[in-house]
Amino acid sequence: MPRLVLTVIGDDRAGLVEALADAVNAHGGNWEQSQMAELAGQFAGIVVVTVPAERADELREALDGLEGLLEVAAHPGSEEPAGADHWRRLRIDLVGSDRPGIVHDVSAVLARHGLSIETITTERRDAPMSGGILFEAHIAVRVPPGGDPADVRQDLEQVASELFVDLTVGQE
Repeated sequence: MPRLVLTVIGDDRAGLVEALADAVNAHGGNWEQSQMAELAGQFAGIVVVTVPAERADELREALDGLEGLLEVAAHPGSEEPAGADHWRRLRIDLVGSDRPGIVHDVSAVLARHGLSIETITTERRDAPMSGGILFEAHIAVRVPPGGDPADVRQDLEQVASELFVDLTVGQE
């Protein structure tokens, strides 16, 4: 069955996920994986679905019919790359005073080492007792065969010291 990656966005309100799930279900689709959240008054997300090949076009048309409620774009998905199960996984957590450039500097290290980001979650929140704003990030990455997690950790620790953020790197 073909996999579709759906990107969705709409004004946040009740019933958005239900409307999307109804369309997927009505066309024999299976909701496999998703990441969705309310951000700045918008409900946004990514959903991976499988659908019988003969019903894929019907599903795309039904998703177009959600316009006004949700904007949905359907992209062809693929299976996990061959050999991906041999990649090691790392979890990176950081927290520190918010400032521009944190995601840029950390992602540059990850790209330099050829790491693939599986998930990244970030948020800003009030700092207890200091009155400032904290930036927090949680990142799950895959290290390709031949990659050295110790080298990645060392480079991330260097960046963390320059950014004045606390960093934890661990194997998953």
